[in-house]
Amino acid sequence: MSVPGRVVTYGRMIRFSHSVFALPFALTAAVLAAREGGITGGQVFWIVAAMVAARSAAMGFNRLVDHAIDARNPRTAGRELPRGVLSRREVVGFVVLSAAAFVLAAWMLSPLCLALSPVALAIVFGYSYTKRLTSASHLVLGLALAVAPVGAWLAVRGRFDEVPVVLALAVLLWVAGFDTIYACQDVEHDRGERLHSLPARVGVARALKLARGMHVVAVLLLLSLYWLAGLHPFYLVGVSGVAALLAWEHSLVRADDLSRVMQAFNLNGWVSLGYLAITAVAAGLG
Repeated sequence: MSVPGRVVTYGRMIRFSHSVFALPFALTAAVLAAREGGITGGQVFWIVAAMVAARSAAMGFNRLVDHAIDARNPRTAGRELPRGVLSRREVVGFVVLSAAAFVLAAWMLSPLCLALSPVALAIVFGYSYTKRLTSASHLVLGLALAVAPVGAWLAVRGRFDEVPVVLALAVLLWVAGFDTIYACQDVEHDRGERLHSLPARVGVARALKLARGMHVVAVLLLLSLYWLAGLHPFYLVGVSGVAALLAWEHSLVRADDLSRVMQAFNLNGWVSLGYLAITAVAAGLG
């Protein structure tokens, strides 16, 4: 396989396009943090590098941990490891290199980011095992993505604050909500494998209600940032847009009709990108 072909294969394995979920929230935190003291092009570069590297390492690790389970699931049997397109040794190497790139990026950002990089890696790697232990695995995935805005804020300001914590909690619940919807596709497989997802534990109908509840709270947390961060009223347009997209997402999925789960899932990319754009404008106006 050619080098470009190999790069595309690795990109497919980690679903590189799904970086659109966490990265915009990291950049949102950076934009908000930059209102005090500004931000350099170097900081933006290393924040993006850290986010992409951490996610790549996490997804590669997840594919290793779930290799056998994916092979037994008709929906995931076509992934690169079960099909033998990539070997376990190749994926291990990819994970090691991605993790090293993340630590390097953290080092370039600040001593605090470097010191906390093992904690971040422990969270994103640890998620892969949680579905074997608890139906709260969706929340752990949310936590893994919620690390992004906190890390970006620390990179710019060098200290913890309320704003990134609230934003991180919103991200956590937003991700947990859409991951719960996504997991509805695999409810029978998860039960057969004794995996702990919310749909497998409480049924699809109740899981969808819980996902709606998580998204309502996520929107309320985003709304609270209007006052907490002292943003321009234009910010409320962004929160309204997020609420509308999430309402649309939930309208596409019913307990008796999961045919549009992926359509609903893909709307989340617009949630994160739209929120970043509106918040950046509101921060500039404020």
